[in-house]
Amino acid sequence: MSLQAVRLQTDRREAPLGIDRPDPTLGWFLEAVVKDARGLRQTACQVLVASAPELLAARQGDLWDTGRLENHSACRIVYAGAPLSTDQICWWTVRVWDQDGVTSPWSPPARWTMGVLAPTHWSPAAWIGREGADATVRLRRSITVRPGLIRALLHVTGLGHYELTANGLKIGEALLAPGWTNYRRTVLYDTFDLTAGLRRGENVLGLLLANGMYNVSGGRYTKFTGSFGPLMAIARLRLDYADGTTEFIGTDSDWRTAAGPITFCCVYGGEDHDARLDLSGWDAPGFDASAWSPAVTRSAPGGELRGVSHAAPPLRTHDTLAPVVVKQLHPGASVYDLGQNASLMPRLVVRGPAGARVRLIPAELVHADGSADRASCGGHDAWWQFTLAGTGADETWFPRFYYHGSRYLQVELTAASEGGELPVIISLAGVVVHTSSRYIGEFECSNPLFNRIRDLVRWAQRSNLVSVITDCPHRERLGWLEQYHLNGPSLRYGFDLSALFEKCFDDMADAQRADGLVPCIAPEYTVFKDGFLDSPEWGSAFILAAWQQYVFTGDDAVLRRHYAGMKRYAAYLGTKAHDHLVGHGLGDWFDLGPKRPGPAQLTPVTLTASAIYYEDLLALEKIAARLGLPEEAAAHAKLAGLVAEAFNRQLYDPAAHRYATGSQTAQSMPLVLGLVPPADREAVLAVLVADIHARQDSITAGDVGYRYLLRALADSGRSDVVYAMNNQSERPGYGYQLAKGATSLGEAWNLTGAAGGASQNHFMLGQIMEWFYHDLAGIQPDPAEPGFCHFIIKPAVVGELAFVRAAHDSAAGRISVEWRRSAGRVSLSVVVPPNTSSTIHVPTSNLESVHEGDAFAAHAPGLTPQPSSPGFAVFTVGSGVYKFDAEL
Repeated sequence: MSLQAVRLQTDRREAPLGIDRPDPTLGWFLEAVVKDARGLRQTACQVLVASAPELLAARQGDLWDTGRLENHSACRIVYAGAPLSTDQICWWTVRVWDQDGVTSPWSPPARWTMGVLAPTHWSPAAWIGREGADATVRLRRSITVRPGLIRALLHVTGLGHYELTANGLKIGEALLAPGWTNYRRTVLYDTFDLTAGLRRGENVLGLLLANGMYNVSGGRYTKFTGSFGPLMAIARLRLDYADGTTEFIGTDSDWRTAAGPITFCCVYGGEDHDARLDLSGWDAPGFDASAWSPAVTRSAPGGELRGVSHAAPPLRTHDTLAPVVVKQLHPGASVYDLGQNASLMPRLVVRGPAGARVRLIPAELVHADGSADRASCGGHDAWWQFTLAGTGADETWFPRFYYHGSRYLQVELTAASEGGELPVIISLAGVVVHTSSRYIGEFECSNPLFNRIRDLVRWAQRSNLVSVITDCPHRERLGWLEQYHLNGPSLRYGFDLSALFEKCFDDMADAQRADGLVPCIAPEYTVFKDGFLDSPEWGSAFILAAWQQYVFTGDDAVLRRHYAGMKRYAAYLGTKAHDHLVGHGLGDWFDLGPKRPGPAQLTPVTLTASAIYYEDLLALEKIAARLGLPEEAAAHAKLAGLVAEAFNRQLYDPAAHRYATGSQTAQSMPLVLGLVPPADREAVLAVLVADIHARQDSITAGDVGYRYLLRALADSGRSDVVYAMNNQSERPGYGYQLAKGATSLGEAWNLTGAAGGASQNHFMLGQIMEWFYHDLAGIQPDPAEPGFCHFIIKPAVVGELAFVRAAHDSAAGRISVEWRRSAGRVSLSVVVPPNTSSTIHVPTSNLESVHEGDAFAAHAPGLTPQPSSPGFAVFTVGSGVYKFDAEL
């Protein structure tokens, strides 16, 4: 036995509740029993799915027994067994056969629980709410549990956000549930197993509802105003008893309602909590709710109720940021510097009289006098506010429904009455809030600036990974789509975002118009105009990010699910084209030209829009081929050829080897996309490099162009130029931002925008992370064998770097690389996970000098030499640990 299956997942989650697809994807990872073994492969597998753990233990797959599936090398399979039912628990296990035909043990058992598979299965639940327009609403229901309870399963959601309690205790760790959607198209629900939380006799379920993106009413700073309807909730509780009976309890008029203690709640403007309105025990047995109003039935918001299969991973708390400096502005006002710009909620401990107030104003910057400067957050008014109950003891408060990107908290204390006693802050900290998606990337190198850049970008990434991928965690909080593909690899190397992206593709599908347009934001909470509504570089995320999902995961489910919508979007772009070129949109947003950053200054919109249109068609050709549609693939390829011909005819100057204005973006996009005539590639690249050097290695490419600039240089073997551009702090770029005191990546290279108020927490220019992993470490997916079933290791040994160390937990397992150079030699260590293979490029100027372990590489076991490439000796290998040494 050489392999064993571990970490079993259903729809990318371990032991999930609420699977609402009838054909979920079952997946697993492989571990080597002998850690140093090489060439380990899965050649067959068998999956058992049973309706009870006893049946599974007896190896009876009454729901599905695949039998031995020969030549099944993928560590995933789509369920194709007996039809599944709402609320059903499914138990499963898998075993595999290795390259020698040896069978592994059965994996430890895993399980999943089905969600609600049909709208009628929500019965007897109805949507309910409260009369009036309170900022928050309490809902409670007393239930009686009989003896012999064996399972309590609850499906629930509340709009805009909800918090669930059972007998006074919060259920789950999630914040801001459910995730943001277009509620007229999709409403997400959660599923909880409450068996351990309920007891014999009286129990109470409590719900607290708040606005979120569902209701944006304004009153303070807001990006927009709008409402999907009044606050409402739906829940269905299933109680299974040992005697075989089942009881269903749903939301109805038997639930009682009251206003909540949060008196103001806006996703943009803040959250005010009045602790004098807290009701101890309101959501626990024994509370007298006779004065509460009965719930009223509400019309459904219109969106399809969808469970965990369609949801992003929940938001959770992470680091706690303690203040590093506290500056008093005047009596009753201080500014707490948390030392790090992040998406956060405050944790406050305070003491004082009833009615005294603490206001916390978040900001990324401070004025010269040390007071909060909210210009980068949209300006205007936004804050948290806590009104004390006056218990005589310390009062602890943590908001429920409002986070904000900030480094500074300006604290303003107000007495309950004029001349009264001010409250006293006992402690104040910031608690970082973002997605619970797992970290799957590590990168470190010998260049301290690059390590700081890594942290700068990662903080901005973290701050904007919520239930959508936002532009910034304060003034807009919208899913601007260009980031999804331009920063897709940079995000995917560091975080397991497959489930979040799947949810985002559903958002794009929900936002797509009848004419095929995919707007620049999804969900489309507000309708912008002109390029902010319709820009090819943004809407094309529907196609390009989906292709990246396939390349990184090997799972074509997103392609199958959304291919029709992708085609409609490409057809829409075709209707906007003139002579096959597209000329509308925002272009290379925030490029660095003579004016303040904003709309594209250096590159014609026609170039970026048409290049993206061409890239869409290339991706659709590959997607159609993957889906077994050769005629459609040929049609996409033919149209792409027409676009390429028009692009070069109208935008290329062959005498000067210059595209359009010759900007970094204009030269880079054609190089990356294969638009440059092959005979001219070196000359076009030379024009690009000369322009960079003429600008003292400065960056001018913007949001759209910068990734193509990195790829054009790195793919052409010029990572030395990328190194020079980013290994400096004097000119706008990452080092410049760090030198100016930034702790998360800002919106503009020079940290200022069109109105001088650019966001200080914006990951859109963070594409350097892809270069760190893909090029410096050299971990590169192979689209021909997606999901890292086969991958390439090709490190760029450039600049003054002495070492690079990186790891990526790919869809096929953990890949790690470390290289070091010293005294004219380089060592390269690579870990290739089981069931994968790799083509490893060893940097060397002397092919005969390459050793692996104690042997010449050409004779080392498990290595197959390949034709060399300039500067590299090349080998293909199977799984295992490899240690190379060579002359540079």
